[in-house]
Amino acid sequence: MPISGNRVVRAISGGLSALALAAAGAGVAHAQDAAEDQEQSSIDLLNADIIVTATKKKDVENVQAVPMAITAFNAQTLQTLQVRDLQTLTFSAPNVSLDQIGTSRGTANFSIRGLGVNSSIPSIDPTVGVFVDGVYIGVNSGLVFDVFDLGSVEVARGPQGILYGRNTTGGAVLVNTGDPTSDFRGNFRMFYEGPIDSGRGSGNFAAQAVVSGPLIKDKLNFKIGGYVNNDEGYFRNLFNGRNFGKANTEIVRGALEFLPSDAVRMVAKVEFFTSNGDGPAGQNRARFKRDTFDFSIDNGGFYRNEAWFATHKTEIDIGEGKITNIFGFRDFKSATSGDIDALPVFRFHSETEFNQRQYSNELRYNVRVGDLDLTTGGFWFQQKLGYDEIRRFPSFISPLGAQIGGGRQDHDVLGLFAAGDYDVTDKLTLTAGLRWSRETKDVAVTYIRPRATCSVIAATCATSGRNTTIPGALPAENNGFTDKRTWENWGPKLGFQYKFNGDAQVYGSWSRAFRSGGYNFRITNARAFELLAGVGGPNPNYAFDEEQVDSYEVGVKYRTPDRKLTLNLAAFRTEVGNMQREVNEGSAAGVAQSIFNTADARIDGIEGEGRFAVNKHLLLTANFGYIDGRYTKVLFDLSSDGVVNAADRALALPRLPKWTYGAGAVLDFPTGESSSILARANWQFRDRFAYTDNNFGWIASANNLDASISYNTGGLTFTVYGRNLLDQVQHGGDTQIGSGAAQIPVFGGPLSTGVNRPFAENPAVGTFSPLARGRVLGVELSANF
Repeated sequence: MPISGNRVVRAISGGLSALALAAAGAGVAHAQDAAEDQEQSSIDLLNADIIVTATKKKDVENVQAVPMAITAFNAQTLQTLQVRDLQTLTFSAPNVSLDQIGTSRGTANFSIRGLGVNSSIPSIDPTVGVFVDGVYIGVNSGLVFDVFDLGSVEVARGPQGILYGRNTTGGAVLVNTGDPTSDFRGNFRMFYEGPIDSGRGSGNFAAQAVVSGPLIKDKLNFKIGGYVNNDEGYFRNLFNGRNFGKANTEIVRGALEFLPSDAVRMVAKVEFFTSNGDGPAGQNRARFKRDTFDFSIDNGGFYRNEAWFATHKTEIDIGEGKITNIFGFRDFKSATSGDIDALPVFRFHSETEFNQRQYSNELRYNVRVGDLDLTTGGFWFQQKLGYDEIRRFPSFISPLGAQIGGGRQDHDVLGLFAAGDYDVTDKLTLTAGLRWSRETKDVAVTYIRPRATCSVIAATCATSGRNTTIPGALPAENNGFTDKRTWENWGPKLGFQYKFNGDAQVYGSWSRAFRSGGYNFRITNARAFELLAGVGGPNPNYAFDEEQVDSYEVGVKYRTPDRKLTLNLAAFRTEVGNMQREVNEGSAAGVAQSIFNTADARIDGIEGEGRFAVNKHLLLTANFGYIDGRYTKVLFDLSSDGVVNAADRALALPRLPKWTYGAGAVLDFPTGESSSILARANWQFRDRFAYTDNNFGWIASANNLDASISYNTGGLTFTVYGRNLLDQVQHGGDTQIGSGAAQIPVFGGPLSTGVNRPFAENPAVGTFSPLARGRVLGVELSANF
């Protein structure tokens, strides 16, 4: 089904110029503010107090006062880091990986403290919740695309189940876009970047403009912005020598702030987003070494995404308390085509279509009553999902034709929560919280197998009964199933905070959080699935159960009175029960991806962050993270050797790099009364980690180096920057493709073997390993009015 809506954004390019001119004409007062800001060092701005919203209290708090491990980025820092999407921040915090899956462009593959997913199946709920302007995004799809006009980003590490609900067992990423302002101001930015290495693709150009100001003084403010991006493709496809990775993105966003009285504030935002381009740059390591950007595919594929997103927030001050209501709506559509065999011949191609529509509303009340700071509220969430998948093979592999299947799901969530901080003394505060959640999923799943052309989304594929549409189909196999299940749980939290003074504290907490149970939209091995249901495997209603996480954390936060030195340390233990995992195995369908509750595990770790302002011109930063994870009980054959034994318990937990650490520096020095130069460099190391549960797939370690130098004069900033300057090869995944259905004699035999050789330079194991970008150099011009 083609995605429409291009007419809505055709005028964006011209609109950007109009917005920039409007900003210049309307923002004279703000130009004076920008000149005044030049009197304050950029180091002072970067090292200033960072305000966070993660605690959902009436008054926002300084990140150093919050008793939790959280890394926050204000607008100044985000601009200095040249943040283009959330993935840009993956090398900015310890024990955090904000990668995309690679299979489907824009699909998040976020992992925090070793809790993450390794799948693009849309019915798998995330372990890291993403909230945009306070609205929870119900699926991972469409989260790692271009962003602009950001007010702040907060990365809360560890379970956030009390205030943020289920599916935040790893943590939460809070994205806050810019609000309207009471004075006229504007911003225009454009950049051009690309590879400088021979044999790679071409450049990437983007521009954005934002204008904000009053419509009715002290009553009604507005903001409007637009963004366009034309990426000509970073890679070079060796199959035809053409540039690859092309993408075109357009975003329009508008916002209104209404202030009917001193006690009431309303903010409404609407965004339209569209992006389309090439499919994944899949590398097959049966043909190419893992430390190269070489790949050759005969199917360039495509992706198409379109989304409407709207939020409305109402804040009402009532005495010592505040009522906050946040309503959210999202309508997201995507379609993809990819070369999954990652070969220059047709062996295994896949097409998908996915629709999501969600509504949500959160109503909460925060009040200070004597020594008690209480937050209580309710949450309602509803979404509908529809997913089609078509797997195409040559006739000698699949003589019955294309394999088609997918699923539909109605998903409803209700939640009630309460959290309180009680000041026992001026120094000691005790914390307690409790959340009740009830979640219902109603599904219709169609197995992926040879069948006549149909659509699960359109409900033209049978979901039950024998498959009689294909001659020769096995009579014992069903087409699929329908089912409905409800999960209900209570999630508690207990904690303490001891403040030595306004600049030092120690804190500790225990919390229990849950990750949703659910269903697999991508069932290719239905017969094995059904057999397992009768011998202690998945339960007969085809659902995998929820995952429970108990987290224990202690931490220290310290800042010197002169605010030059900041140090934060945290140690944690995470106990995961009934761990949900997607198990990848070679099959006649190319790769079978099954979701089971596979094991119990324990994850221990420590992490730290620090920064030191040597003077008003030099800022140093550093961070480190260490994780040690192991299985404590195994319920499923993870090693793919046919038995559950010590070999399974000895496997490395997936998505868990043992070490992450890095350091950076920012140098700012004046060159005149209203001009300065800002230089920045940041290096971050991330250890290798297993991608698949059987440890056949691995993601290599990486040393990431970013740097930039900016010249600021008045409201203008010119920047030259580089990302991944060491040209490290990274992948969005590492999935083995195989079985007799994928025999490729001309390329050396089968694509899949039982040999675990994840770091062989040219292994016999064929893989689908989507490439991430290497070295990028760019220039940017920014103007504030």
